[in-house]
Amino acid sequence: MHSAGYLQQGAESPANPACVIAASQRCEHALVDPELNRRLYVYENRVRERFASIVDTLKALSAFQHELDFTARAQRVAQDKLGYALPVELLENAWAAGLDLRALHSYCIFRSFKECIDMAEADQQPWRERMLIDAEFIRSCGYHTVDVSPCADGRLQGLLPFVFRMAPNDAVYVKAYAGAMFDVEGDVADWTHRELERLSGGLPGAGDGNYLKIAVYHYSTSNPCEQGCAAHGSNDALATQEAADRLAELRAAIENTYGRGAAPDTLLIGMDTDTDAIRVHLPDSESGNCPMRFVESAALFHDTLGMGAQDACDTIARAIASAEKSCGLQPGMRKLIARLLEANFSQIQYVIQHHEGRYAVIGHNERFICAGEAMSELQLRNKFYFAHLDTVEEGAPDMDVGIKIFSGLNIRRGLAVPVLVHFHYSSRVPGSRERTVARCRRVRAAIQARYPQLYEQGMLHCRMAVSDHEGSERCTFIEDVVQQAGH
Repeated sequence: MHSAGYLQQGAESPANPACVIAASQRCEHALVDPELNRRLYVYENRVRERFASIVDTLKALSAFQHELDFTARAQRVAQDKLGYALPVELLENAWAAGLDLRALHSYCIFRSFKECIDMAEADQQPWRERMLIDAEFIRSCGYHTVDVSPCADGRLQGLLPFVFRMAPNDAVYVKAYAGAMFDVEGDVADWTHRELERLSGGLPGAGDGNYLKIAVYHYSTSNPCEQGCAAHGSNDALATQEAADRLAELRAAIENTYGRGAAPDTLLIGMDTDTDAIRVHLPDSESGNCPMRFVESAALFHDTLGMGAQDACDTIARAIASAEKSCGLQPGMRKLIARLLEANFSQIQYVIQHHEGRYAVIGHNERFICAGEAMSELQLRNKFYFAHLDTVEEGAPDMDVGIKIFSGLNIRRGLAVPVLVHFHYSSRVPGSRERTVARCRRVRAAIQARYPQLYEQGMLHCRMAVSDHEGSERCTFIEDVVQQAGH
């Protein structure tokens, strides 16, 4: 860790360019919230620990799977190392058929994820209250809703609380797509729904606020040709331009449907997945996002290191004004961009302090694929790859990218690809849960049919879960309910 040390100009292989500084200068920024960083680090460790012992535990079980007391002994080891029991049916026949380590591995991944969901409120409460960007701040910028579409890449999974320091709340939606190529028609429907809520008084405090759509592409500064966006062939220029084009298509779709001036504001942001630094593109007065007009947080962090807080904020404002070039940036948007850049300084320092400036694993390291609708309850880098879909046919590109990623992560090591099919339902709507369960089953069957060879070889393990938008049910595994009902 470098939090208490020094990094000197000219040091060999600097971990993070943002912190290549003069001799005897501490890499501690005046705008960073060290207490929030401490709380997020506790959260990160707590979540990662739930997955860390899975492989070693299964290796231990494999070593004594033919012992007479294997089932009882295996359960004791699982309880001790993992904190939960394993399915008896996967243990009892190990003496004859061999231990199905692929199935056990997938089970443990899903079980540990479920624990993260169940403990999310307690795990996250300490850091949620210190987020620099919350619902009140968003409203002060003139927005009643922020709809974020990052790439589905698992390295962007901690985007809100870590990279943006934005509190997950009812005003913020996240829908990830491969390459940040969100569904324009789906977003028009989402915008229409929120506008209807606003006009009918269903959004308290919304007033005349606007809707903001953010697209987040990503790139790798240390290995741009291989660790960029897989959906765009690691072509950073293509990822940037296509995300900008998709935002323009959304605005055009809404204005063509509802009239000029109806379209939401849009914002284009790039993220360096090596360091979590961001590149914020400055929209013009028509919310047009120019790929070549941007401000980078890494350069600003370096330039303002050692300044007092006010001087650093003034420098951020001047950098925005310089990059803006009289493009007509709206005051509320300028305020939000300045806060995003400032907030990201804490994450840059977090990566310097706790990950030596650049993540040790700069590529993919996800645990499973979540297909359908994501759960905002887990906010951490590289925990899962998310494929947003309504049907497998529509979400095929996202699923195919996910399977390609896991061919390298799991299949080459002899492990199956765990896929969690998850959708939300509304307990306010009669029959919604039953229809959502049926939808999960259809999507699971379609995934198995799309990758028949993997499924038939036991290299694709799908589970299904549902959550309630309004109630307390979160990530209930459908099979678990069926089994309990049969006992």
